[in-house]
Amino acid sequence: MSKINILWADDEIDHLKPQIIFLESKGYNVIGVTNGQDAIERSKEYDIAVVFLDEHMPGLSGLETLTHIKAANPGLPVVMITKNEEENIMEEAIGGQISDYLIKPVKPNQILLTLKKIIDNKRLVSQKTTSEYQKEFQSIFSQLQSGMDFNGWSELYKKLVYWEIELSKSDTAGMRDVMAMQKQEANVEFNKFVISNYLDWLKPKDEAAAPTMSHNLMERKVFPVIEEEVPTILVLIDNLRLDQWKIIQPMINENFRMVEEDTFYSILPTATQYSRNSIFTGLLPLEIEQHYPEQWKNDEEEGGKNLHEGFFLEDFIKRSFHDTLKVDYKKVTNHKAGKELEDNILNYCNNHLTAIVYNFVDMLSHARTEMEVLKELASDESAYRSLTLSWFDHSPLHNALKKLSDKKVNLIFTTDHGTMRVNTPSKCIADKATTTNLRYKNGKNLNYEAKDVFEINDPHKAYLPKPHVSSKFIFAKEDKFLVYPNSYNHYVNYFKNTFQHGGISLEEIIVPFAVYTNK
Repeated sequence: MSKINILWADDEIDHLKPQIIFLESKGYNVIGVTNGQDAIERSKEYDIAVVFLDEHMPGLSGLETLTHIKAANPGLPVVMITKNEEENIMEEAIGGQISDYLIKPVKPNQILLTLKKIIDNKRLVSQKTTSEYQKEFQSIFSQLQSGMDFNGWSELYKKLVYWEIELSKSDTAGMRDVMAMQKQEANVEFNKFVISNYLDWLKPKDEAAAPTMSHNLMERKVFPVIEEEVPTILVLIDNLRLDQWKIIQPMINENFRMVEEDTFYSILPTATQYSRNSIFTGLLPLEIEQHYPEQWKNDEEEGGKNLHEGFFLEDFIKRSFHDTLKVDYKKVTNHKAGKELEDNILNYCNNHLTAIVYNFVDMLSHARTEMEVLKELASDESAYRSLTLSWFDHSPLHNALKKLSDKKVNLIFTTDHGTMRVNTPSKCIADKATTTNLRYKNGKNLNYEAKDVFEINDPHKAYLPKPHVSSKFIFAKEDKFLVYPNSYNHYVNYFKNTFQHGGISLEEIIVPFAVYTNK
């Protein structure tokens, strides 16, 4: 195995002989130069892993040399070494994208630690992550067997998301496979838990006996945040899973201070028509149909199913606050609407509450199903998270939020439901009036594999509309997706490994909620 080349530029390089001998004894090859010009030339001639750069050298200074080296090789790690601890020197060096900063005199072990951090960082982090997850594995397994309540399941899912993200950064494919299997096992147990408790949660005698859900999210979590003198902006990103939230959260943290972070449970079906209308009315779907018969549309009816959210929200506010609040509602479904949001975001500070529904992630999941190029770009959860991160980083939404960073605001982030990557087909026979959703079906004449679904024969017990006397709902469990027997193989191949929603899984039901304010 060839030695790793270290370039060390210092006008007193001869005085560094002990450090160089020490590094060579550890398997490194040190190329020493005494000035910036030689450092620039050697960095081009050799395959250099790290540059150690003295700030005070004759001719080109360390910072000037740094600029030239980075111009030729932006990815080359550079460690600045200097006697000067002045803040402006450090800021200039950090602005020049250094990888580390050491103050003279440097000891051999300091140098070695810096090399380990830079060269071996990914390998060492991977080993530590793997080791820590191995310790956690048994704890998670024990929790799965312990009969948790809804709070326990939320905490367990947060833990699974944490380890899924951490292990995705490592090179240990074996551990990622173990993690995937443990998550799959968790979903099996979570389905049993939801099926056993769901109907009792909808109208519990004791509020503490049920999780916060779509229909009481506003009253329990949003309304208490609203203040008379401070505008509240609610950002609902459609179809945002907890793992996607954790990926974009650090960018929110850069500009705002977190006050609260929590989760809530989406109602069934975990689909926009049901969950989001429920959020903005404070009602369950059957109650929405009864209170707003002109606005509610059942699955088989023509027309948009989420066209009245602004009206629902205003009416909800009137019922709850006696019409004393100034409220606005904005829905963003394309880039033009996003730019309008970015341009007008400061005007929303004149409202008591502004609800912004941003539809990009939902569109991404649907587009990924239909477009081969997106299937390549988001082939699994890790890639799906990465695509979400890239979108948010460059989105008008992110730009709009940055404009709010120096304003006194309450900022709430949430979603309506998550999404599940489906892999296991389950045959289902239904008539033409049945919903086409792959994760749930609502219809009269359903024929299906009972073991693969949660069936509700009387929708009214689940506070769901009942368009026909014999209507029923079925919800796919775990990673199942419901496929008609006609052209079965074609549709299995088409929909397998796509992100769908409407059924029962940790990913679809337990979703993020967070409150921020300005720093």
